Amino acid sequence: MKQTDCIIIGTGPAGMTAAIYSARANMSPIILEGHEPGGQLTTTTDVENFPGFPEGITGPELMDNMRNQAKRFGAEFISTNVSKVDFNSHPYKIICENGDEFIAQTVIISTGASAKYTGLPNEKELIGKGVSACATCDGFFYKDKIVHVVGGGDTAMEEATFLSRFASKVYILHRRDSLRASKISQQKIFDNPGIEVVWDTIPVELKFNETGLTSIIVKNVKTKALSERKTDGFFLGIGHLPNTSFLEGQLELDNQGLIKTSNGPETSKPGIFACGDVQDPYYRQAITAAGSGCMGAIKAERFLEEHTTT
Repeated sequence: MKQTDCIIIGTGPAGMTAAIYSARANMSPIILEGHEPGGQLTTTTDVENFPGFPEGITGPELMDNMRNQAKRFGAEFISTNVSKVDFNSHPYKIICENGDEFIAQTVIISTGASAKYTGLPNEKELIGKGVSACATCDGFFYKDKIVHVVGGGDTAMEEATFLSRFASKVYILHRRDSLRASKISQQKIFDNPGIEVVWDTIPVELKFNETGLTSIIVKNVKTKALSERKTDGFFLGIGHLPNTSFLEGQLELDNQGLIKTSNGPETSKPGIFACGDVQDPYYRQAITAAGSGCMGAIKAERFLEEHTTT
């Protein structure tokens, strides 16, 4: 069982930034990066809104750069998932699926959130090639194009409203004849001439060629009729699931499963901090995640300074 000052669970912009800051502070962080190092950003082909890259950068390249920067300062990366934690007494215990066990004085959790998928064949393979789970990230690439959003809640309404700033037309596919979103969100949709709701309709197939998505096959749930709709983009607006199942009973979570935080990244347990999408349902941007990772590392450093290790 290895002891360390700081364990970082998860990567992505939050975890990578926490790794850089904690490594530079001589905290010798160990980063448990899971089976998808880099998080959701590794599925994004082009990132054009991260400061410092005037020509843009690919998501995987940005994550590689951050990882190499953290390693330069001595951060240690281990490719394993966390299967169990014990946060009931300090120092904290982390058990990994590969059998590794750690005792940590501080823990930074940056496991992110996973977009909910519809489950259509080839859906995940087309991420970045016409399929997206983030309008704010990818909307710019659909200027003067036709896009479809699937969903009927506030997430779908927010995605559609944002996309209407760029796309020539936004269609919302909803399986029912009424929306689940809040009344104010619905009204924004109905008042927007660039958005149209396609009622009682679900996507059943994604059509694509070597360049990416070309159209979607949809089904009317009442008539069972199938039809093909040309589209340049298919946006998932059915929400995100925070990756916190391993924390149940260990930290305070809200009704969505997000980690509750206060004073920035502080959780319900001293010395444990949460950063990025695992505690942020609102912004969900690479730059805000990175900023929270910085805060988590600084808070962890201060915690170590103020508490005698045992």
